[in-house]
Amino acid sequence: MDFSIYSGAAFWAALLSIIVANILLSGDNAVVIAMASRNLPASQQKKAIFLGSAAAIILRVLLTVTAVQLLTLPYLKIIGAVLLVYIGVQLLADSGDDAEMDGHSNVWGAIRTILVADLVMSLDNVIAVAAAAQKGPEETRLVLLIIGLGLSIPLIIFGSTLLLKVMDRFPVIITLGAGLLGLLAGGMLVEDPAIRESIQGAMEDAHMIFEGIGVAIVILLGTYLKKKNAQKEAS
Repeated sequence: MDFSIYSGAAFWAALLSIIVANILLSGDNAVVIAMASRNLPASQQKKAIFLGSAAAIILRVLLTVTAVQLLTLPYLKIIGAVLLVYIGVQLLADSGDDAEMDGHSNVWGAIRTILVADLVMSLDNVIAVAAAAQKGPEETRLVLLIIGLGLSIPLIIFGSTLLLKVMDRFPVIITLGAGLLGLLAGGMLVEDPAIRESIQGAMEDAHMIFEGIGVAIVILLGTYLKKKNAQKEAS
């Protein structure tokens, strides 16, 4: 086995993309876990957080492996790219209001809430991690996925409060993260088996061009919608 591929720029660029995507997209999941557990006694809170997070990670592993396999089929990378752009735009456009969720009086009720919420909210994380892994050398993608998903565990359990505070203090992080999703979307689009040969044959720098377009669409549209939402709230 050639271990030199793990020291190449492509591997580390893909790993960095996965880390940033996880940091950006795991915060909301952690908030839901905290909110679903907040009415439990202190001893049960730790149990609910641990079991809920463990179950959510197992669910995320299954979703990600499935997503990576599905992304080899024609047109699904195009759908994934559109979804990534949508996620990036929504992330940037959101006003920051968190949906309210009632805490539960028992551990299993809290875990059920955590799993249902994580199933819905992890789709963005799964697509982003899968797309970021695709940027790495083919032989390293499984390793990249394992590292990326492994990073989700401490981020979800321990990192949410800190991450949200950092984002509140430095809003530019949200813009950069949204731009990253646009970049991943552009790269994913040109790799779809249905259009890859025609696009890459017609454009010498297809990856760079579409990644730039993806970044521009997400940041420009997301910023516009953010300002529009702010105007509505002010009126």
